[in-house]
Amino acid sequence: MFTGIIETLGTVTNIVKEGTNIHFTISSSITEELKIDQSVAHNGVCLTVVSIDNNEYVVTAIEETLIKTNLGELKHQQQVNLERAMVSGARLDGHMVQGHVDGTGQCIEIKEMDGSWYYTFKYQPTEEHILVNKGSVCINGVSLTVVDPVDDKFSVAIIPFTHEHTTFKYLKVGDNINLEFDIIGKYISKYIKAYQNRITKSI
Repeated sequence: MFTGIIETLGTVTNIVKEGTNIHFTISSSITEELKIDQSVAHNGVCLTVVSIDNNEYVVTAIEETLIKTNLGELKHQQQVNLERAMVSGARLDGHMVQGHVDGTGQCIEIKEMDGSWYYTFKYQPTEEHILVNKGSVCINGVSLTVVDPVDDKFSVAIIPFTHEHTTFKYLKVGDNINLEFDIIGKYISKYIKAYQNRITKSI
């Protein structure tokens, strides 16, 4: 479980393809605190540390992960948002994030608003993957508040601190982003759909 509060940025120092998998070597300031088999969110994707060497560590993304996320688009020396799993008893400063990306969206507009930024994204909505105004969404691992969701578009407002300390400062129009929708909303949607199916069968 994660919170969507980014700890630091990591740098992709090596990319190795093996069959349908990709092994990413990451250099980061938190490497010395990591352990093998530990979970770390990379741009919002929960991956397991499989080896550590000085200030670098390796994680592996399997085909299913590469299909549903933007990790397959990572390039050498590109930076990624990093967050270790939350500590029990700590403050939940963001929202409940699983590190299980639901799909990708695309940045379609960036507006600088005299000290803050508005990013607008397009995505494929479903009955389960829903957004509500002022609700929570996780974009590339960052916990954010939804602004003006309409049909297949929504926006988020980025404060200067978030812009500086995450990969949002590198994001461009046309870039694909990882999306994880609010787990509470997904459970409610699933329950309502199951309830409706039972009602329909009983009629």
